[in-house]
Amino acid sequence: MSIVVGHHSLWRSGDAISRFNGSSRGTTLVKPKFARLKQPLAALVEARPRAVPAVNTDTSLPTQLVLAVGRTDDLQAEARAMARAANAPFYNPELLAKTYGSRPIEVLQRALKILVALSSFGVKLWLDKNSGQLDQNKRRRAAELRGIFTRLGPTFVKLGQGLSTRPDICPPEYLEELSQLQDDLPTFPDAEAFLCIEEELSLTLDSIFSSLSPSPIAAASLGQVYKAKLKQSGKAVAIKVQRPNIEEAIGLDFYLIRSLGFLINKYVDIISSDVVALIDEFARRVYQELNYVQEGQNARRFKKLYADKEDVLVPDIFWDYTSGKVLTMEWVDGVKLNEQEAIEKQGLKVLDLVNTGIQCSLRQLLEYGYFHADPHPGNLLATPEGKLAFLDFGMMSETPEEARCAIIGHVVHMVNRDYEAMARDYYALDFLSPDTDVSPIVPVLRNFFDDTLNATVSELNFKTIVDGLGAVFYQYPFNVPAYYALILRSLTVLEGLALYADPNFKVLAASYPYFAKRLLTDPNPYLRDALIELLFKDGKFRWSRLENLLLQGRKDRDFSVKDALQPVLKLLLGPDGEGLRVLAIKEAIRVTEAFVLGTVNDTYNSIPDFMRTLLFRDNGSRALGMSNEEKESMVELRDQVLRIWRLLQSSENFDPTLLQPIVQVLQQPEARSFGGRIFSGITQRLAARMLQQVLRASTTVSASTV
Repeated sequence: MSIVVGHHSLWRSGDAISRFNGSSRGTTLVKPKFARLKQPLAALVEARPRAVPAVNTDTSLPTQLVLAVGRTDDLQAEARAMARAANAPFYNPELLAKTYGSRPIEVLQRALKILVALSSFGVKLWLDKNSGQLDQNKRRRAAELRGIFTRLGPTFVKLGQGLSTRPDICPPEYLEELSQLQDDLPTFPDAEAFLCIEEELSLTLDSIFSSLSPSPIAAASLGQVYKAKLKQSGKAVAIKVQRPNIEEAIGLDFYLIRSLGFLINKYVDIISSDVVALIDEFARRVYQELNYVQEGQNARRFKKLYADKEDVLVPDIFWDYTSGKVLTMEWVDGVKLNEQEAIEKQGLKVLDLVNTGIQCSLRQLLEYGYFHADPHPGNLLATPEGKLAFLDFGMMSETPEEARCAIIGHVVHMVNRDYEAMARDYYALDFLSPDTDVSPIVPVLRNFFDDTLNATVSELNFKTIVDGLGAVFYQYPFNVPAYYALILRSLTVLEGLALYADPNFKVLAASYPYFAKRLLTDPNPYLRDALIELLFKDGKFRWSRLENLLLQGRKDRDFSVKDALQPVLKLLLGPDGEGLRVLAIKEAIRVTEAFVLGTVNDTYNSIPDFMRTLLFRDNGSRALGMSNEEKESMVELRDQVLRIWRLLQSSENFDPTLLQPIVQVLQQPEARSFGGRIFSGITQRLAARMLQQVLRASTTVSASTV
């Protein structure tokens, strides 16, 4: 659910505030029609926020001290909010079984409602199967299931959204339909919302707000949102208020759904995943959304990790006005990311915002592993300043560190078309148990990617790959972890938004700079090995791959030349790098030979033709002991290495002193031995070429004498 709704979505500019009971003195507070809570003065004083000065006006206090005091006050306010949320609900399947096991009539009524809706859908599937029309009617049935989930209420809306990220459970047609689920629901009475605010915060509304929208500006499955202005600071805020008795409604639903999960596990063979485990995981996430203090803490952590970029915005949390059922957050003016026309009217470009979202999503997935798990377009706003605002932090997830590196390695294997390695990656990604035989999966991957990779990887459509892999996951015993399914959904949503603005947009192309930067600079052993695997093939260094990685990596603004290739250099000259040193020595000899012979070739070509004829009796056809093809190869290699060096030199943060660590490393005994082996190899190669040229010249003279 979106905390904030922009001018061009559910309300028009100025509508929310203009509906207040205004006067010539300004907007007045809308009073709820119920008795005010009478609170002791001490409680009011305790709950009021302490003013944190934005500017240090007291020159006797250092700025750092003022900031420290402000931080302390903020932590204290957060601690008070946590105390208010001490009784927030949490998911406990045993407790649900105990609670609803003693309420059979209520359970039966809800079960009948769900059963009638789902059984009618099941009968249609059975008829489709018997008539041989199961595949033809998939799209139609998927749309019907989406409608059923919407009518069954919040839990099933959330369930449908969760299923839309599970390619191991649902066919592609169902994934696409369920991804369209919207969780907008009818609002609940404003009086109940206002009473909830006062009860949760132990304050009256007029002591908190100078203005408050009389009706919600947005409503979703678990709560609804009002816009207000804080009385003390005058700041505009969004207040999210939880639906009354929502934990009762979803608790009963999850009790019933979990019971159904046991039956599915026992009797339905076509679903390979543990359905009860999936339901428990999903229920835990939904219950986490019921604790708004936890959501505030999620927002704070997300802001710390990702809002360091000037183009990403995460709203602040006002802890003194936050509890388990009330969340007060900084108001953000903006437009939903799927409203292209409104965004362009502000002079912004959808593709720029989408690219910001992609880069942030990649950092979430592969850098820190903490990511937004509900990234539908309503939770992404384009601000008038051109920033991408992330909203609604109720559902968050984490990517294990091992999986972060495995995903990058998986991309490398896809680029190299190493399908055996791709299949083995599914162990590290926790898609398959270690005892699963991946050999049957290899030809399936080969058939799919050989067709898909006719174009370069950067030109691929991300959705095509997701759909293709989804079909593979659906056919084989994959158990797709929640983090992976959710991040795939995130990138697919972003690509879908971009395709409206540019049908040729490719999310993988936009992702390449980040992948290249990580491969070139990350010292992680897994990524270091992936880089070596990408750069070396059949014992030969692929300079074109390095050049492309540098070209792409430079597009990432966090790319550092100083860090580029340092991990590989350390491995190369380290105690465990003998295998790599053998390859590097061969390549160093080849490159040095290319520079020497390339320079000789340039000198040879600069000699006038008549002198060349006198000096080289064969008119240069076999000069330097090389064929024309070999000369062209040597010159191309030299020019490619020079281009790479110029790429490094032209980088913004290039500094010749970055070579100093290399020089220091080269002074080590291992490095001196390494350098001696290179020098010896070069000397032998050049001596062999000179001897070959002398023998050829002698043969030519003998032939002419005869």
